[in-house]
Amino acid sequence: MPSPRTAIVGGGLGGLTLARVLAVHGIEAVLYEADAAPDARPSQGGTLDLHPESGQRALKEAGLTDRFLDAVRPEGQDMKLFDKHGTLLREDTAGADDMDRPEIDRGTLRDILMDSVAPETIRWGKRLTEAAPLPDGRHELRFADGTAETCDLLVGADGAWSRVRPLLTDARPAHSGVNFVELRITDADRTHPAIAELVGRGSLYALGDDKGIMPQRNGDGMIRTYVALRTPEDWLTASGIPFDRPDEARAALLSYFADWSPRLTDLIRHCDDTLLPRPITQLPVGLRWESRPGVTLIGDAAHLMSPFAGAGANLAMLDGAELALTIARHPGDPAAAIAAYEEAMHAYVLPEAETASRHLALMISPDGGRRFLALLEQFDTGR
Repeated sequence: MPSPRTAIVGGGLGGLTLARVLAVHGIEAVLYEADAAPDARPSQGGTLDLHPESGQRALKEAGLTDRFLDAVRPEGQDMKLFDKHGTLLREDTAGADDMDRPEIDRGTLRDILMDSVAPETIRWGKRLTEAAPLPDGRHELRFADGTAETCDLLVGADGAWSRVRPLLTDARPAHSGVNFVELRITDADRTHPAIAELVGRGSLYALGDDKGIMPQRNGDGMIRTYVALRTPEDWLTASGIPFDRPDEARAALLSYFADWSPRLTDLIRHCDDTLLPRPITQLPVGLRWESRPGVTLIGDAAHLMSPFAGAGANLAMLDGAELALTIARHPGDPAAAIAAYEEAMHAYVLPEAETASRHLALMISPDGGRRFLALLEQFDTGR
C-alpha cells in the first residue's frame, strides 16, 4: 500500500531524526520549519551529551554513527562541582575512549542530521499557525505566510509551545520555579584564560542558595554559562534587569551573587554582551493522551521537561527514530503505528521526566552543591 503523506512540523533534532529514519526505510515525508533558512539562527544552543540508549541509538538507526564519531568530544564529559565559596567538591575526568555520554555541539549535530535528508524534504519559512482536523481523518496545516497543506499523518515536533499538541491534549507548559540567564564568553582560552582553565574541558556546576552558575565548554572555544535562580515566573521581567543593556544587566545579575567566590562570578562579570533570559517550563510529569489516528507528538511537544536530567535532546531523537521504525513496521496502518509508538514513548519518558523534576529540586536548593555531590556518590556505589 502507498505510504501516507507524512507532515513533520518542526526541524529540530527530533523532527530531522524522524525524517531521516523514515527515508532510510523508503518512506517519504515533508518537514515544515519556521526558520527562513538553515542559518537563520546564529546559534543553535550549547553542547549535548548523547546517551547510548537514546541519542546514540537514534543515530545508529539513522546510519549516522560514523559522522557522529568524527565530530564527538569525549573530553567534554569532564565535570567539576563547586560550592558557592569556590571549594572544589568533586572532579571527574573522561578518557579519550570514554564514549558513555560524549559531547557534541547542538549545531554540529543538527548539521549532520540536516545534511542527511534530501533538500526537498524541508520547507523553510513555514511557521504553523493552526492544525485543523478534516472530516476524512486528514489534517490541514495553516501557515503564517497564508498557505495551507493537507496531510494523512501529522507529527508535531514543534517544541514547548506546540501548535499540534492541542489536537491531543489541553496540557500546557507551566513554570518550573527556576529561571535561567544564558551567557557566553567567546574564544575563552584567548580572551579569559583564567576562566577557561577554571571551567576546563567540559562542564562546571557551582550550586547553593537556591542558585547555580553552570558553564560548559563548547567545541568552538566558547564557554556558555547558564545562571539559574529559583525565582517566580515573572522574575525575568519584574526584576527590572535590563537584558538589552549589557553593563547594567551584568551588574544587576552580580548583585544576586554578592557573597559568592569572585572566581565563579567572573563568568558573569566578563561575559559577552548577549544575555538571554530563559524561563524553565515543563509539561506535567506522566502526561498521557488518548491516541488518535492521524496525529502524534515527539520531543518537547510531547514531554517538555527541565534540562536537569540531560535527556531532552536524547529523547527527541529517540522519539523520532522509534516513530519512524514503528511506521515502517505497520505499512498501510498509521493508526496502529501511532498507538504502538505512543505506548512505548510514554513508558520510557516517565522515568526521565521524574528524574528531571527531582534533580531540579535537588540542585537548585539552599545546599545544592552538597546535595548534588551526595547524588553523584550514590551513582558511584550503584545505590
